[in-house]
Amino acid sequence: MNDEDPPRVRREIAAWLADNLTGEFARLRGLGGPGREHEEFDLRLAWERRLAAAGWTCVGWPAEFGGRGLSLAEQVAFHEEYAASGAPARVNHIGEQLLGPTLIAFGTPEQRARFLPRIAAVEQLWCQGYSEPGAGSDLAAVATSAELRDGEWVVNGQKVWTSLAHVADWCFVLARTESGSRRHHGLSYLLVPLRQDGVTVRPIRQLTGTSEFNEVFFDDARTGAGHLVGEPGEGWRIAMATLGFERGVSTLGQQIGFRRELDSIIAEARRTGTWDDPLLRADLARARIGLRVLRAHALRTLGRPAGPEVAVGKLLWAGWHRGLGELALRARGARSLVHDGDLDEGQRLFLFTRADTLYGGSDEIERTIIAERVLGLPREART
Repeated sequence: MNDEDPPRVRREIAAWLADNLTGEFARLRGLGGPGREHEEFDLRLAWERRLAAAGWTCVGWPAEFGGRGLSLAEQVAFHEEYAASGAPARVNHIGEQLLGPTLIAFGTPEQRARFLPRIAAVEQLWCQGYSEPGAGSDLAAVATSAELRDGEWVVNGQKVWTSLAHVADWCFVLARTESGSRRHHGLSYLLVPLRQDGVTVRPIRQLTGTSEFNEVFFDDARTGAGHLVGEPGEGWRIAMATLGFERGVSTLGQQIGFRRELDSIIAEARRTGTWDDPLLRADLARARIGLRVLRAHALRTLGRPAGPEVAVGKLLWAGWHRGLGELALRARGARSLVHDGDLDEGQRLFLFTRADTLYGGSDEIERTIIAERVLGLPREART
């Protein structure tokens, strides 16, 4: 489907969702997503495989790689209709939206043939091995190493805050393959299987009581020589391209989820009587306006090569969503400060959004990118 006809895509996906989000899948409505990845994971995986069987995964990939080849406008229509239906958060988004486009852009024919069909069919789940204890926001400080021995890459090191590693089959890993190299130099982008003796995944318990982030330890973990994406030393360039794919068209669907959260908070404020507080009403109105700003920015930057506007987008939505978590508690009133052992949705939203301004690029790093690359301010001193 290459003709740009968003209304047709909207009708097609809306009809499919109405026909298929039924039976046992009906209970998935609204489940999953950041802070809630534990919810009905196995059933959400089965749901996503039904999507795949109907050709509704990887909709923006070219048809030659197993996608639908939808235009940007059509992809927007798909993601918005999917989110508006209440369909569950996707479990394969790291493979589909990050690694898949990376392999299409930089992978070898052999890599594409091996991995892309399995991503499209939701047969293999992926995670992202970037952050480390000493290289979180400062990703160029990566210390995990990889050495080519007897036709295999041998990987040693530790990754942290690795989303969904505990359910993933593979990890794309940024590792240092040039001994003695520093900063952006000497890094390579490797595809590493997680289900092997040399890999240990340790879930991290969060404030919400859930554990979707993980530590991943590589102790002489091995992967084939052909699982290097690009050339040795090109890892930084490819890793930055992956981050650009991460903040693409699907963010518009994310914003519909944000809108549902905001509407729920407004309904809670009306129910509890906190709506009578004029300051809260004003802040909720500002949140509604802020959501429109997020959408306008996302639409304005769609289809452009990844650049500093990526940092602007992350800075905008992270701060907005963190503020929404605070509004969730205010809407519930004093009762939001206590619980009987199970967090309600507002409490979970508040606790998890404390991390929004940290993961995926901290506010400090995003502001530095904007300062240096957009405003032309002097570069920050680095050691």
